Amino acid sequence: MFQFFEQLSSRIAAPFIGETRRNSKVWQCRCGQSVFFPNTQCLACEAALGWLPEQGRVVALEPAGEAGSWRVADEAGEGVYRRCANLATPAACNWLLPVHDAGDFCVACSLNRTIPDMSIPENHERWRKVETAKRRLVAQLIGLGLKVIPKSVDEQRGLAFDFIGIDLEGRKPTTGHANGLITLDIKEADDAHREAVRVQMREPYRTLLGHFRHEVGHYYWDRLIADTHWQAPFRQLFGDEQASYADALERHYQNGAPTDWQARYVSAYATMHPWEDWAETWAHYLHMVDAVDTALGFGMSARDMELDYQPFPLDTLYQPQHPGGPAFLAFVNAWIELASMLNELSRSMGQPDFYPFVLTPAVIAKLHFIHLVIQEAGGKADEVVQV
Repeated sequence: MFQFFEQLSSRIAAPFIGETRRNSKVWQCRCGQSVFFPNTQCLACEAALGWLPEQGRVVALEPAGEAGSWRVADEAGEGVYRRCANLATPAACNWLLPVHDAGDFCVACSLNRTIPDMSIPENHERWRKVETAKRRLVAQLIGLGLKVIPKSVDEQRGLAFDFIGIDLEGRKPTTGHANGLITLDIKEADDAHREAVRVQMREPYRTLLGHFRHEVGHYYWDRLIADTHWQAPFRQLFGDEQASYADALERHYQNGAPTDWQARYVSAYATMHPWEDWAETWAHYLHMVDAVDTALGFGMSARDMELDYQPFPLDTLYQPQHPGGPAFLAFVNAWIELASMLNELSRSMGQPDFYPFVLTPAVIAKLHFIHLVIQEAGGKADEVVQV
């Protein structure tokens, strides 16, 4: 048994030996203690910590002289920051903003149009969970180079969030997107409620982060596809979005998904309408990118696994001849291997599959299309799929 654990620890440590880890998801405080994305204070030396969204890293802070101003500890430079005003609220935001920026909130918190009713005790914890998921979403969007513009800056083209519950007339809110406004039923932050809805809706997966990634996909369809050179190829691949959404919704809930949906769609819900196919596939793209990036940051690899798996060929892609095609395909194949490994780990703990979905050639082509759209818009997508 000792030999087994010795071999296991050697395999786990192997990727960290003699290599510099890239895409790290763990940073070091000035004292050397490991710190992570949501941390606000180092547990070892009690240094204040903050997230720099444009740099994508957690940093230790030290007072910069003027009250409420901070600079990065042990680093030369003139950058002076303020901590987000939501640090002292249940949202517990650790993000930083330049000291001379207008407003009291960071880029993520400035997207909030409506926060939960804080007179309801349960909403304190709900808001914390919601903001944790939303900050991860916003950090990823910035990392991809996508524009994140609050509606308070641009009402017509900006993004905003309403986190609400039952109104005064007893009506439940509907989670969804409308012209840049993403509404979330705050009860989705309750695990029991969310699981009950997941079972009722026969969904294999339902999380706060999943909601946000799906709904923001609708927002970026409006920004990146509508009335652009991408709209015609979108229709060829996903279908004509001009089809009645109301009719599609009624048909879907009456008849369900086609029996052969798995061959062409990433989920049953994606079959409802081209907009939903886009949003579901967009969400999965963000899932895959973040999970692979995190795995690489911790030195994880499925390279040594003996999987009965045939990698996807280049002609699976939307544009097989695109110069970045081989790199994207390597990323997809790495994801398939990683997801297989993580599914087995989940099963070994008696948990549902980590990734309960199957990617087919038709879905891979749609994922590649989304990757090309994001790369053109933000210029950083090619960087995050380098495996």
